[in-house]
Amino acid sequence: TESYVTITCHFIRQWKMESVILQTCAMPERHTAENLADMLNTAAETWNLKGKITTYVHDNASNIVLANTALLEWESNPCFAHTLQLAINDGFKFSSINRVVGAASRLVSHFHHSTVATQALKLKQQQQNLPQHRLMQYCKTRWKLINDMFQRLQEQRWAVAAVLSDRSFTKLVEARTLGLTDDNWQIIKELLPVLRSLKCATTVLFGESEVSISMVYPVTATLLSKHLKTVPEESNKVTEFKTAVSESLRLRLQPAALHRAEKAALISSLLDPRHKHLKFIDAPVRMANNNNIAGVGPYTSMLEVEAANSTVKKLRTACDKHIAMATLFGDDYYMEKASVQTELENYILEPCIPPDQDPLEWWRVNENRYRKLARLAKAYLCIPATSVPAERGFSAAGLIVNRLHSRLSPEHVDMLIFLNKN
Repeated sequence: TESYVTITCHFIRQWKMESVILQTCAMPERHTAENLADMLNTAAETWNLKGKITTYVHDNASNIVLANTALLEWESNPCFAHTLQLAINDGFKFSSINRVVGAASRLVSHFHHSTVATQALKLKQQQQNLPQHRLMQYCKTRWKLINDMFQRLQEQRWAVAAVLSDRSFTKLVEARTLGLTDDNWQIIKELLPVLRSLKCATTVLFGESEVSISMVYPVTATLLSKHLKTVPEESNKVTEFKTAVSESLRLRLQPAALHRAEKAALISSLLDPRHKHLKFIDAPVRMANNNNIAGVGPYTSMLEVEAANSTVKKLRTACDKHIAMATLFGDDYYMEKASVQTELENYILEPCIPPDQDPLEWWRVNENRYRKLARLAKAYLCIPATSVPAERGFSAAGLIVNRLHSRLSPEHVDMLIFLNKN
């Protein structure tokens, strides 16, 4: 019944992603924005990180959002996994989709709780030469399991139907109650590709050892333009689901919005050689020289152009901060500043690397060519897209704090998790 807060730290060393758990501290006081801000400030001072934090990644709870946006000095970055989950939950709020999920869940639950039905399913699987797979149940807090449940039901559809239609295994009343309608099966079939794409999006961004923050906007734009795009031949219910998720994602993560142009995710995309041309904005955007972006397609809005320009300006400002000490050495400062702009322009003109290549390996090879940008790349590309690393810390805590260790003090809990995860 004790509350703890885990803080992880992420950085790049020798162009390899590194992550550590700094602390898992007890927080008995109320989790208000002010108390959370005080705790995070204390942690930053304790670990001598003041002025070194690029951004703070957190979930979308109102208290932690307020703490990071209004009370702390560093930039706030919401967890992409939580943001995507909220958008998907908006899609599942439609009663028509919810009913299909509920009906599928009741069917799976019947097979999980009835030994007769379980044995009958195995028999029908053998008769139909289907894989000997158990049906999968979903959990309300983990939407990805809905995809897994639908996928397994789709695979075992005819074996399940054979069990329900066999009166030696299933009573008529149960069959009528549990059976999915043809409309239900059609919705499952049409939803599966969409859910599979959404699941892939989270998988791509969950890794701690790979660059992920720069993928947030490209992945979001791909989902919106391809996987969540409505098609005339699909059912109205699937169209409603896609529309709801799309609108929610656009509201929470709009790549082309001007007020997002200063966010760490967009700057990271520019520093990632896979996405540096910002092609996830509706039309390709290229920078020709100092303050101009050339090559803008005919359908690019002024808002998108301003957003891309603002990102480049933000990057230049960050470059200037990194070389501010050059002012101490006289007139060379202006020559140094010009070289930063030249470096940025040359970098933009480089061809993009394929999306499956490692951007950190590219920077390791090209660090000497773009020394100042390389320093920024180390500062931004290490940011995780999700707050999952901190959640994984609590998985370790479950092995340490259990009924056999129930009298551990908070200090010892912190020490043991620190040693276990680092």
